Amino acid sequence: MGKTIIISNRLPVQLQISNGSITAVPSVGGLATGMKSVHSGSDSVWIGWSGLTDEEIPEELVPKIDKALAEHGSSKVNLTKEEVEGFYFGFSNRTIWPLFHYFLEYSEFELDSWTTYKAVNQKFADAILEKAEDDDIIWVHDYQLMLVPQMVREKRPNISIGFFLHIPFPSFEIFRTLPWREEILRGLLGSDLIGFHIYDYERHFLSSVRRLLGLEVSFNEIYLDNRVIKVDSFPMGIDYKKFSDAAKEHSQKPASQQSELQQRLNTHKQSDPEAKFFLSIDRLDYSKGIAKRLYAFEYFLNKYPQYKEKVRLIILAVPSRSNVPQYQLLKREIDELVGRINGEFSTVSWTPIWYFYRSMPFDNLIDLYTSSDIAWLTPLRDGMNLVAKEYIATRTDKTGVLILSEMAGSANEMNEALLINPNNFEQIADALYEAINMPKEEQQARNELLQNRLERYNVEKWANSFMTSLKAQKERDAENISKRLTDNRLNSILEDYSKAKKRLLFLDYDGTLAGFHNDPQKASPDEELYKLLDILSNQPNTDAYLISGRDKETFSKWFLPKKYNMIVEHGVWISQGGEDFHLLENVKNDWMVKIRPVLESFVDRTPGSFIEEKNYSLAWHYRKTDPDFGSLRATELSEVLTSLIGTDDLSVLNGNKVMEVKSSNVNKGRASVRVLGEGDYDFVFAIGDDWTDEFMFQELPESTVTVKVGRQKTSAKYYVENTEKVRELLDRFAKLK
Repeated sequence: MGKTIIISNRLPVQLQISNGSITAVPSVGGLATGMKSVHSGSDSVWIGWSGLTDEEIPEELVPKIDKALAEHGSSKVNLTKEEVEGFYFGFSNRTIWPLFHYFLEYSEFELDSWTTYKAVNQKFADAILEKAEDDDIIWVHDYQLMLVPQMVREKRPNISIGFFLHIPFPSFEIFRTLPWREEILRGLLGSDLIGFHIYDYERHFLSSVRRLLGLEVSFNEIYLDNRVIKVDSFPMGIDYKKFSDAAKEHSQKPASQQSELQQRLNTHKQSDPEAKFFLSIDRLDYSKGIAKRLYAFEYFLNKYPQYKEKVRLIILAVPSRSNVPQYQLLKREIDELVGRINGEFSTVSWTPIWYFYRSMPFDNLIDLYTSSDIAWLTPLRDGMNLVAKEYIATRTDKTGVLILSEMAGSANEMNEALLINPNNFEQIADALYEAINMPKEEQQARNELLQNRLERYNVEKWANSFMTSLKAQKERDAENISKRLTDNRLNSILEDYSKAKKRLLFLDYDGTLAGFHNDPQKASPDEELYKLLDILSNQPNTDAYLISGRDKETFSKWFLPKKYNMIVEHGVWISQGGEDFHLLENVKNDWMVKIRPVLESFVDRTPGSFIEEKNYSLAWHYRKTDPDFGSLRATELSEVLTSLIGTDDLSVLNGNKVMEVKSSNVNKGRASVRVLGEGDYDFVFAIGDDWTDEFMFQELPESTVTVKVGRQKTSAKYYVENTEKVRELLDRFAKLK
């Protein structure tokens, strides 16, 4: 087993430079803490930016910095001041951050920032490639590095890559506004496993992949060329023991050892034992909804005036991106709001809001968590929100009430909290009232459930779950790769092909010999395909059949002058050696009058869909429709047709973005077996891309070489990635005698 390579924008250590000496101090925080179990020993390296630009590092200190970082299993990526401005402050935080948090009005779409973002992602990818071997495991973190997986994949196609997004992934309607949306998706799809905090983000991502890239998605798996990419949710936890133990230790400290902040909190508690502390802790960010929380607090005091001088809101706003204009405006707004509300409601002995604009050491955080009766955390949009979990972990006597925004990712796991809409002041005021008056027994019952869950699924469990899933995906790939038509397997097939006395080939058309087109009538064969089919059709002792669900009129126009053998409409018609088509099966079409109105009603209700009428079947195409809506309508139509057909001699075929109604005694398997019985063949080959071709794979003899186009569940023995690979394969056949 190889090493683990972790990649994030910032390293898990902070550099301190003093008098020419370098010290690397481990960071404290969710990701750095969570990755301890993964980033341990000599078999792991963490790659990231040190926090210092090239201009800030004297050349003579570079070796010392590298050495200090190496002692912590870290390696730095060098960034200039200009790169940091364009990559981090620019595209990452002025484009992706606001867009993914649904603040479209703050998103900037600057080409220069995007160009820098790509260049810096390439720097990170190059740093990985310098250290990576094929048996290593790579774990890329967060929105700053969304192009890295594909950049690494291009150079190391067999390496195992995981990616985790720590912020929300927006709905398709929001994400589609990004000018470089396809590039971002393809960058992420370089991964084997893509992780999100909750299922909603996973669902949004899969929807964007379907709609923007047109890739096949089955449940939470994406099929791309010769790979299956898994998408899953892994809710991030906290270091529960660290917070719980700190709170227990805090409760046992004598008054003389307590911090100044704790003593001040105690004084106010003792002055009125019935008074309640509300706690609000966030980074100063517009996504956290601090301003709305202040307006809601004002609304609460007006709605429930009996709690004036009985409650106090403690706001800790941690400075963040203070050089970004929106954040500067936000700080000014919050400063003014706090001043106005305090000015309006304060009395000689009571100030309703205590406002701290600073970072606080860990011990002071514990002071606030353990002293506050109610944690009030109502972000407008938040990937997870670990503060909510930290607060619950510190409640050693299981008292305390958590009021949490339903827009935070952690709300999915913390249903015992009071969940509110952060935009609904009426609901918030009532939730504050409920929290103040919640019986102690109810608080403890809720928090016991929360604590048990948080302790069980802590941050270490989160990291290990992701790594276990990533390794399992790699092992699954290793199992599935045996079906891939590798060069060695192809050489063996070519040898059998060359030795065979009589060969029979069945070649599907759409999705196999030619790519799909929104209008099926426009997917006509190109000159290169004609040349290839000419050679195969004229090879000695070889019978090649085009076998398709298409109508005989289209194939007559395209191929009859070439005198190719053809089976169309899934086995209804056959043409051999240029003769006119004749019926291969005895079928009826009197049922079409009854079914056509049903399909027409679905066309009316499904923009972009249309009906293709063949001689003995009806096909409803939905390739042009929205993928999610089309799939939904297809499921509905399948149920309607199944109930309508009943015991009639009809069946419904679900193809690639098409649903076809036809006689149940007609399929490609039945047709191919009938042709097989007409000759003494010692080499049989069949290739196709969708479920209609599975009948061939299942009904032809075991000795048949069956090939699926695309990596999907199949009865075929082998698979190739795409139509380009099909052409390459058949070209190898064509070069043999």
